[in-house]
Amino acid sequence: MKVLYNDGHVAECPEDEELHVLRHSAAHILAQAISRLYPQADFGYGPATENGFYYDIDLGDSKISEDDFPAIEAEMKKITKENLKFTVFELPREEAVKLMEDRGEKYKVEHIGDLAEDARITFYQQGDYIDMCVGPHICYTKALKAFKLTAVSGAYWKGDADNKMLTRINGVAFRTKQEMEDYFKLLEEAEKRDHRKIGREMELFMMDDAGPGFPFWLPNGMRVRNALMQYWMEMQDAYGYEQVDTPIILSRKLWETSGHWDHYKENMYTTTIDDEDYAIKPMNCPGACLIYKSKPRSYRDLPLKLAEAGKDHRHELKGALHGLFRVRAFTQDDAHLFIRPDQITEQVTDVAHLITAYYHQFGFPYKVELSTRPDNSMGSDEDWERAEAGLKEALESMGIDYTLNPGDGAFYGPKIDFHLQDCLGRTWQCGTIQLDFQLPQNFELEYTDKDGTKKRPIMIHRAGFGSFERFIGMLTEQYEGKFPTWLSPCQVKVLPVSEKHRDYAKQVADKIREAGVRVKVDERDEKIGYKIREARSIDRVPYMLIIGEKEEEAGNISVRDRTNETVQRNLDDFIADITAEIEERRG
Repeated sequence: MKVLYNDGHVAECPEDEELHVLRHSAAHILAQAISRLYPQADFGYGPATENGFYYDIDLGDSKISEDDFPAIEAEMKKITKENLKFTVFELPREEAVKLMEDRGEKYKVEHIGDLAEDARITFYQQGDYIDMCVGPHICYTKALKAFKLTAVSGAYWKGDADNKMLTRINGVAFRTKQEMEDYFKLLEEAEKRDHRKIGREMELFMMDDAGPGFPFWLPNGMRVRNALMQYWMEMQDAYGYEQVDTPIILSRKLWETSGHWDHYKENMYTTTIDDEDYAIKPMNCPGACLIYKSKPRSYRDLPLKLAEAGKDHRHELKGALHGLFRVRAFTQDDAHLFIRPDQITEQVTDVAHLITAYYHQFGFPYKVELSTRPDNSMGSDEDWERAEAGLKEALESMGIDYTLNPGDGAFYGPKIDFHLQDCLGRTWQCGTIQLDFQLPQNFELEYTDKDGTKKRPIMIHRAGFGSFERFIGMLTEQYEGKFPTWLSPCQVKVLPVSEKHRDYAKQVADKIREAGVRVKVDERDEKIGYKIREARSIDRVPYMLIIGEKEEEAGNISVRDRTNETVQRNLDDFIADITAEIEERRG
């Protein structure tokens, strides 16, 4: 696709930039359509977004709703059919201001005033519409073939609540109509899998205005959470971690030592105890440092591997809160390793094995990024070279492909990030392995080396799920609530066909419960078809046991699984199979 750059030259657009150019151009075409339909409109910003575009518009006394979208889209299609040519020109600041003033574009005039004195001011024009923009853009309007308006909302000018509220019109744009159809199908699938919707249906968790961003875990959600926590604890034992728990509230002095008070205070909840400042912890690492420092350490004690499922609190803006994905209270599957420099490769490899084992368990594909020394780093060149070499060697020894992000590490050390891809194609940064030279220095952590000298350990911060809350939200959407049997809140639901079969149904359930399987009996006076539909679509149980006259007479059960296949089985054989499935954590 050829595009027009702001210096006037036309060239082939790199493939990975095509959609951005199309979407940015769609915003201009939207603005032109609005200017034709609403001549009084005054335009703010109109950028491209991840999947589309928007424009913030001052409509004066007019209002636009989604009912107006067909007319606006029709005007946009008319503009694309006119095949208007995009042109570009540059003006000195004073002429640019005059042009915008003459066109009644007060927001553009204000924007010019915000630009640096030496900034180039360029304009793109198609037909009678002119917009101040750095581009690039498509060469002709007919290149925009697939677009749709999707939402209208309010947006403050420049995102400042002290400014006027403008009308924001959102849309999507793609290369082809098929791509756009696929996108909306994906949206439908995402809506169907939305963990907030499924969480309500399955009664996993709830939110309440009494605590925005603070999840309430309901009994079914606790069963899922506890099963995941049990898996996590077993994995910590298997990989040689000691489990600890540190206080939720710690003094301001600790957070000053760690550096959080100066750099993270706006995200921390604070309180006063005995006339002293305290903070609710936003992360667990300072507590781990205190545990390390609680007694003298020798080189023989390292690595010291401390795992903590720590409850953390961070202040998120209310508008950013989103189910379990963005909360203010969460439990991080955290660990902190204190190691010697010569242990970097060995321990990073071990951590990477643990994190990838998590993702293989749940079937998440993932990509890995290695981020190296940034400009604002602390520590010696030797420390950084050794640390980066250790991370590379660990990844390469495991045969893990990774992308190098030069200069994108934390100021305190390089890091490895694991990005999961879910069934909807979304990526999530969950796992991380971060080397840290700073906190051991801040807390003056030491160990006695074999030659009797005092040395400073290196700290590894490690997480696999990211947090139990977000990971359970991801799993809920990944499985559409149909959790593997070992994770399911209810693993077996016993459905008596009628009241006279309840006693036998309870006997069956009691025997299953004795084997450690989570089971419920549906004793309601409802038709069996209704019970089956609810157990399948709402409770999403892996196994339904249908108990009627022939099952009671034969002393067996009819088992219906998620494939909707129903077979008669011996109860003891079924219990043996399901307990093996749970113990092996299949699926």
